[in-house]
Amino acid sequence: MPDLSIKSIGLFIDGGYYADIDKGLLAESRRLNLKGLIKYLQKSIAERFGLDVQHCLVTESHFYRGRFRSADAKKAGRLESDRIFEDRLIENDVVFHYKHVREMEDGSIKEKGIDVWFALETYELAMYRDFDFIVLITGDADHEMLVRKIKALKKQVILLTWNFDDNDSTAPALKEEVTYHIDLKIITAANPELKQHICQAASR
Repeated sequence: MPDLSIKSIGLFIDGGYYADIDKGLLAESRRLNLKGLIKYLQKSIAERFGLDVQHCLVTESHFYRGRFRSADAKKAGRLESDRIFEDRLIENDVVFHYKHVREMEDGSIKEKGIDVWFALETYELAMYRDFDFIVLITGDADHEMLVRKIKALKKQVILLTWNFDDNDSTAPALKEEVTYHIDLKIITAANPELKQHICQAASR
């Protein structure tokens, strides 16, 4: 008999990695549908752990990324697209956490401290919120120790990735440390119809 008690899921998104997923999908004129992705996560976790999907809920979502200052974004022609993206987050009750970045003289982007902030905030919230599951959308090897510390709190940690190149760029140590890994590259290859539920047209 399924467990009918409410199970709380905390979703933590590495914004740079999320942008890479959207960039990969752009070749198919798609982008992630965050609402559909959240529903898929709830269903996947429920099935994996023998839970009732109606009682398996993402109760908090957090998004971390570097962000241009308004003047710099306007100069780069990014201001409108940034606001449209933020609308997508707000529509799905995602709490966004930004630190300013700046463009260097050589055209590179200087982004400092985002990964550390992601890890510290995620661990702190894992301690003080009553999450049963923590979902990380990232591929960064630096988060291996974060996963280990969260597991020490007796919480399940799920990793979700979607890589579009031929080589799997997700850190092996990170995949080995989590409770289980949702690899959307493999899953959507076996079930192409899933993209209809977790993606939408890029123009929308």
